[in-house]
Amino acid sequence: MCGIAGLVDAAADAKASLDAMLARIAHRGPDDVGAWLDPDSGIALGHRRLAILDTSPCGHQPMASASGRYVLTYNGEIYNYVELRSALEATGATWHGHSDTEVLLAGFDAWGIAGTLRRCNGMFALAAWDREARTLTLARDRMGEKPLYFGWVGGRFAFASELKALAALPGWMPRMHPEAVASFLGAGYVRGPQSAIDGVYRLPPAASLALSLADLGARRDWPWLEARIAPYWSLGNAALGGLAPSAGGQTATRELEELLADAVRLRMLADVPLGAFLSGGIDSSLVVALMQAQSARPVRTFSIGFHEAAHDEAPHARAVARHLGTEHTELYVGAHDALALVPRLAETFDEPFADHSQLPTMLVSQLARRHVTVALSGDGGDELFAGYGRYFAILRLWNGLRRLPPAARRVAAPLLAGAAAASRPFARILPRMHGPAFRLARLGERLAAGDADALRLSFIAGGGVARMLAGPPSRDILRCLPPDGLDDTLRRLMYADQLDYLPDDILHKVDRAAMAYALETRVPLLDHRVVEYSWRLPTASLVAHGQGKQPLRAILDRHVPRALVERPKQGFAPPIGHWLRGPLCDWAESLLSTASLRELPLLDAGGVRAAWADHLRGRIDAGGALWNVLMLADWRQRFGASA
Repeated sequence: MCGIAGLVDAAADAKASLDAMLARIAHRGPDDVGAWLDPDSGIALGHRRLAILDTSPCGHQPMASASGRYVLTYNGEIYNYVELRSALEATGATWHGHSDTEVLLAGFDAWGIAGTLRRCNGMFALAAWDREARTLTLARDRMGEKPLYFGWVGGRFAFASELKALAALPGWMPRMHPEAVASFLGAGYVRGPQSAIDGVYRLPPAASLALSLADLGARRDWPWLEARIAPYWSLGNAALGGLAPSAGGQTATRELEELLADAVRLRMLADVPLGAFLSGGIDSSLVVALMQAQSARPVRTFSIGFHEAAHDEAPHARAVARHLGTEHTELYVGAHDALALVPRLAETFDEPFADHSQLPTMLVSQLARRHVTVALSGDGGDELFAGYGRYFAILRLWNGLRRLPPAARRVAAPLLAGAAAASRPFARILPRMHGPAFRLARLGERLAAGDADALRLSFIAGGGVARMLAGPPSRDILRCLPPDGLDDTLRRLMYADQLDYLPDDILHKVDRAAMAYALETRVPLLDHRVVEYSWRLPTASLVAHGQGKQPLRAILDRHVPRALVERPKQGFAPPIGHWLRGPLCDWAESLLSTASLRELPLLDAGGVRAAWADHLRGRIDAGGALWNVLMLADWRQRFGASA
């Protein structure tokens, strides 16, 4: 796991610019730093290294291929590199070390970049300069575990693992992209290929982009770039491949367990200490169980405990760890530990980001890094195997809403919003009125949804932001429409989450939170073979009695008694509303000042100030909606972005 950066600049100060970029992402790779420059082309490639495989100097990057044709800077892990290495030896490849970087480059020489990417099982973001064709190729892993930003800054093309590296370049004059900001305000995270900064993009998962020197010389807009992006794998094809599903039952469960065990085995390869996050839930418990079944010594596991019983998963994690015999470490933290991280959030998460679980993810990453360099996580189980309770709530609501004519929904939505607003004056006298008023407003927002995907976003986003906007909520920012032929509503919701929520929220959160402490995270459930297999399972086999993840539950039953893991989904939702009235009040007041709010696009400063005043007086709990605004305001100040 590392950080990468690069630019195209024939000026004499290109090395200084590259060094400045690498300094901004030093946290991603504290073990080594490298640079490679080609004065003739102006290409400058940089690397910050977190040594995981082949910790010797033989793993130093940027690295050239044996032929000298390719130069690579790369962030991530190729889990099947041993298998690829054996195949390449048959072509005559020889080795200086045993890093997966060297294997990638040998693959480029033998099979070309596209052919190598199709053979890789891994998580990665990379940039490869082809000295013969004089093209720069950017590529990203299938599910979007590793980030890659690119664009033109001060007239120069540049790329990096994190947006903050681009901010180090001369000529950085960032302007917020209004649609990206709208997507953030509506969902709590920036969605799709457009970053929060105009002219800076995020390479989509499962894709590569090859640009010639001529292409790199002038700023290109997204339609031009999108036309040149080459997918090497397709989630849509994986989903459609599941239209002829395999048999369910014990055979499918056994096949899935074998596949998951192999995915875990591959992710346990490391030359540094390795462990796992353990919450005591189904996904993390299954990953740890499969790790322990293949380990000759107790696996290191880590969990965070909270003194608030409603949020505390530590006892459950402790019970699972005891049953499996892991070497378990837990740390109880208080509100002050989480609050201490708040001033760092905008810098850590790189773009506006308002997922409340960002705080506990940072805390458990900080804990794990004291003991290990690599941690496996259970992310992906909810999206692949229908684990979210909101799926079933959406199905129930959508089945009712779609019986109403669209015209009736359009009329009812503002009426409900008006009823909610009318109930507000009575909230001072009857505080409990806030509950029904809030629910009326939420129902009004959901009535306006045109399809199940819009409802999905409504459930992800939470409520309240729409009433702080200067205009109507932005619609159709990024449609996660499934491929033709995928008609099952549950599967359509899962497809959209895998395409959108998983890479842009969950994996963004895990990458930034862990890499802030130079901790590599690996996600076995997102092995592309597991993703493809999940689509071959019949929908009916995923769900029973209103609960998803039935295949994972069946596998876990063989390792852990169900009583240890079977409980309502918990997670940690910090008491943001309470904190904003208490220890975060002064911080929030400065960011929610009228002057600060006027610098933000799309927001009605008066509406935000009114919500803030009502929140402070206890008339309403607008903590969730205000948190979105606060994360945007704090990010804008730290990145110097203008509207």
